[in-house]
Amino acid sequence: MRQRLTRASSLFWVAALLAAPAVADLSPVERDIVAAVAAEARAHVELLERIVNINSGTMNADGVKEVGSVLSGVFERHGLQTHWVDLPPSADRAGHLVANATPQNGKDVPNILLIGHLDTVFELDSPFQRFEYLPGNRARGPGVTDMKGGNVVIVAAVAALAHAGASGDVNLSIVMTGDEERPGRPIPVSRKALLDAGRNADYILGLENNINLTSATVARRGSSGWKLEVKGVRGHSSQVFSDRLGAGAIFEASRILDAFYGQVRGERYLTFNPGVILGGTAVEYDARNSRGDAFGKTNVVAQDVVVRGGLRFITEDQKKRARERMRQIVRTNLPQTEATITFTDGYPAMPPSEGNLALFEQLSAVSVDLGEGPLSQVDPGRRGAADISFVGRLAPSLAGLGPVRQQSAC
Repeated sequence: MRQRLTRASSLFWVAALLAAPAVADLSPVERDIVAAVAAEARAHVELLERIVNINSGTMNADGVKEVGSVLSGVFERHGLQTHWVDLPPSADRAGHLVANATPQNGKDVPNILLIGHLDTVFELDSPFQRFEYLPGNRARGPGVTDMKGGNVVIVAAVAALAHAGASGDVNLSIVMTGDEERPGRPIPVSRKALLDAGRNADYILGLENNINLTSATVARRGSSGWKLEVKGVRGHSSQVFSDRLGAGAIFEASRILDAFYGQVRGERYLTFNPGVILGGTAVEYDARNSRGDAFGKTNVVAQDVVVRGGLRFITEDQKKRARERMRQIVRTNLPQTEATITFTDGYPAMPPSEGNLALFEQLSAVSVDLGEGPLSQVDPGRRGAADISFVGRLAPSLAGLGPVRQQSAC
C-alpha cells in the first residue's frame, strides 16, 4: 500500500506544482511532467483569466454552468469523459461538473478523487468582477484562488500527465461542485455526486487555495448555521422594564449574544459568529440573499429580533457541546421576552486521521524530491469549511493544495 500511495500521490503532486525549477530525485516520467507544466504555464494562466472573467456567483446558475462548460471542453480535449449533474429545482443551484479518466490498459491503479468548485462568493451585483495582472507574477480577481486557480491546477495536472504518458498510472475522478460557497438543500441531494465519487476513492485531494507554499491541510473544521429569534412586547418606551412590557426583544437578544461570548467561547477550534442582526418593531429577513429590513423607533420597545450566525468546530462532539450550551442560554429569558434558537447542518468536520497523516508524509517527501523542502501542517483554526469534509472520512485526504492567496490578491 505504501508503494501505491507514493506513486499515485507523487505523480499527481509533481503535475500539480506549477513551478518547480529544482528537481532533485525525480524519475524520467516525473521530469517530463514538470517540463510539461512549465511549457503550458502561459496557457494555464490564460485559462484562469478566461474563467475568472465569467461571473459564477453561487446564485448565478448560468455563469456557474458556463464555467463548467469551459472546463468540460478542456478535460475532454485531454481524453477525459465529462457530464453535468443537474440538481432538482427545489435545490435552487446550478449543478456540478464531473469528469473521469479510467486507464484502458487494465492496470490496477488507485482511484484519486480531485475536488474543485465552480462558484464564487462574488455575485452579479458585486463590483469585483474582472481579472487583473499584478506585479511580481501575481493576479487578482473574483475566485482567482477560491477556487478557479485550484481548478486550473487540476487542468494543468491532467494535461501534464497526458503529455508524459502517465495517465494510465492513476484513475482520476474529478468533481467540481457548483454550490460550494452556499450548498443547496437538502445536503444529501446536493452532495450526492461528490459522495458517490468519494465512496470509490482510494485517496482524496482538495485543490482549494493554500495558506502558503510549504504546507498542506490534514484537518478542516466543520461549519453549521444557527438562527436566533427573539420576541418581546411592543409598547411605548416610557414603559420599558415595566411588568407589562418587560425588557423588549433587543435587550434579550443582547443578553443572549453576550452570554454566548462569555460562556461558550474558549474551546480550541470552536468559533461562532453572528453574521447579521435585525431588530425593531417590524423585521423582514431574506435568507436566500442574506439580506433584510428592519423598522423601529427610539420611543417604541422592539418586539422582534432575528440573528443569523455560523458555528465552526473540529469534531461532531464539539459541535454538539456548543449547541447545547447555546440552547441553555436561550432558555432563560428576560421579563416579557421569549427566544428560540435553531441549528442547520452544513459542512461536517474533517478531523485529522491516520490516513490523512500518512498521505501528508508522502506528499512532504515528494516536496523534498522537488527541491521545495518538507511541508508543515496547516492549523485547522486558519481554515474554513470545504467540500472535502463531506468525503474526508471515506479515504485518506488532503486539502488546501491549490494556489496561495496573498493579502493583495483574492
